[in-house]
Amino acid sequence: MIRTLVTMTATAALLTACGQGGQAGRDLSDANSDYQSVLLEQLIDAQPGDVIDIPAGVYEFDRSLMLTVDGVTLRGAGMGETVLNFQNQVAGAEGLLVTANDFTLENLAIEDTIGDAVKVNGGRNIVIRGVRVEWTGGYATENGAYGLYPVQTENVLIEDSVAIGASDAGIYVGQSRNITVRNNRAEFNVAGIEIENSVGADVYGNTATNNTGGILVFNMPNLPQRGHRTRVYDNDVFANNTENFGHEGTPVASVPAGSGIVINSNDEVEIFNNRIADNNTANIIISSLHSTGYSDYSAQPDFDPYPETIWIHSNTFTGGGSSPDGLDLTALKVLLFGLNGSFPDVLFDGYVDAAKLENGALPDALRICVGDEVDVLNADGPNGFENPRVETENYRCTHEGLPPATLSFLD
Repeated sequence: MIRTLVTMTATAALLTACGQGGQAGRDLSDANSDYQSVLLEQLIDAQPGDVIDIPAGVYEFDRSLMLTVDGVTLRGAGMGETVLNFQNQVAGAEGLLVTANDFTLENLAIEDTIGDAVKVNGGRNIVIRGVRVEWTGGYATENGAYGLYPVQTENVLIEDSVAIGASDAGIYVGQSRNITVRNNRAEFNVAGIEIENSVGADVYGNTATNNTGGILVFNMPNLPQRGHRTRVYDNDVFANNTENFGHEGTPVASVPAGSGIVINSNDEVEIFNNRIADNNTANIIISSLHSTGYSDYSAQPDFDPYPETIWIHSNTFTGGGSSPDGLDLTALKVLLFGLNGSFPDVLFDGYVDAAKLENGALPDALRICVGDEVDVLNADGPNGFENPRVETENYRCTHEGLPPATLSFLD
């Protein structure tokens, strides 16, 4: 039997969702700070099948919330009405940490956590719906790294949510399987949406803007799972030109401001039916680990750093490439296209696996294929950028479309 747990009535004013440049820290003078002990107790006492309803209001927390029980739903009255604020947090690494299966989080906001806003570690059948995570003082390196953060999970749905201000990734799914990320908005994060070392992901219907990089599909070494088979489609990815404010030494710190969609060291990626515009470095970047500063993978000698079987088609491109981030990229742009020119819509660093070449080219099944009528710049990274060139015709090929991700637990 489902138990609905409601213990308090709302006493705080309704909150409307705010974007970048909003409140520089919320005034919590009227917050329901005594609600912390109530919710902590509910989470400790929860049983499978429970629905924990949090009424409208602004609630102050100074320590992490944790849930370890399977089959629990945590539900608010709406992301603009139920707000859990952690701006005075003194204990814990996250706002909410979940280590459970069959978990649903919906219709609330989590603000100003000292670390990650929502971390789900190791669960199956995870739904995050209608959730806003935000650092309300604006983007800053001191903000928490991740907004919505399922890792080592299986069967994940993130939808109708908002992520603002994360110093790593607003919406991140890592080392996971069977993933759908849809109809979300990611803004003023270093990475808006990131799929890393994951298998079988669909990313669609999202808006990624004002991030450093809009949508990232990455593989990193020294992790237990290599990712592949990601579809990125029907998204709006525009004006991701915010300065990189990530922590030095982290993978996303290497992402140049002005990156629309970035594929790094990942295979079987299909990018289609997106609207991609005005990303100042390049609308799409395809790269190897060798271009990130993380080229030492001696601890995992079988790691494959090369992006392969990439299929880009049926997208709409506007603007972009006119003001790349960093002296090297700026110099390359001026050298090839002049002061007033722009990089092509697709920028490839040029790294390929020499061991797989056949007659000087990759086998058809492994090629980067671009069906859109746009140019491709090979930056010639392996040779120190000595011979960068537009070689669009080398990428005029096709692949079969990838199968959709499956979330059978929702049927």
